[in-house]
Amino acid sequence: MNLIDSHCHLDVADFADDLPDTLARAQQAGVKRFIVPAISAAGWPHLAQLAVRHPGFHPAYGLHPMFLAEHTDADLETLPDWLKRPECIAVGECGLDFFVPDLDAARQEVIFREHIRLAAECDKALIIHARKATERVIQLLRQHGPVRGVIHSYSGSLEQARQLTAMGFLLGIGGPITYPRSARLRAIVQEIPLQYLLLETDAPDQPMSGEQGKRNEPSKLIRVAEAVAEIRGIPMAVVAEQTGINAERLFGLAA
Repeated sequence: MNLIDSHCHLDVADFADDLPDTLARAQQAGVKRFIVPAISAAGWPHLAQLAVRHPGFHPAYGLHPMFLAEHTDADLETLPDWLKRPECIAVGECGLDFFVPDLDAARQEVIFREHIRLAAECDKALIIHARKATERVIQLLRQHGPVRGVIHSYSGSLEQARQLTAMGFLLGIGGPITYPRSARLRAIVQEIPLQYLLLETDAPDQPMSGEQGKRNEPSKLIRVAEAVAEIRGIPMAVVAEQTGINAERLFGLAA
């Protein structure tokens, strides 16, 4: 299978003690490649080292909006050099989070606009975090694009999904799709063409249904693929193959 985990944070401390075993379990489940977006500048060097050590690691460099207090103007000045590195396949994780209290929305937008500009300049995809902020993300992409990318852990409406895919953006589908109560997300997965979907775990976060409170990991991506296949009424192999092709195309990965 051509399963690609299009969004996982394998560089964080949760995997420090057993990363080789985690990767082995992923391989056994058919997940052989991993898009690993950074969350702050402090983690960029470690992420780059992991990409050297582990085949299938594909880093993205950016500044996650939830970690706003850690980001400095100097980080933004340094980011272009990191985006030019040969291992870098995307810009992110970046975006807007209007769910977490006390995150400065204006500062978030300043940083996000710079990520959009840099993505256009270096011709790389954006990996976008958009929580309670999908409409504003769409507005900023229209104002400062054109760019391409993925809305990670998509949680917007069907109409917003249609707007984003019309702009060429993909939608990241992860653990939430495995929950029976996720009726709106299931309707979106059923309606949006498969060529606009990516599979992700967001490991170690967003565990699958029935595994609440446990650490998520890329081997669980098979459950996301199974859920998408069931919703669409197609073989899981088709979901794995097409979403893998989608990731290869978006991030410029070799087939």
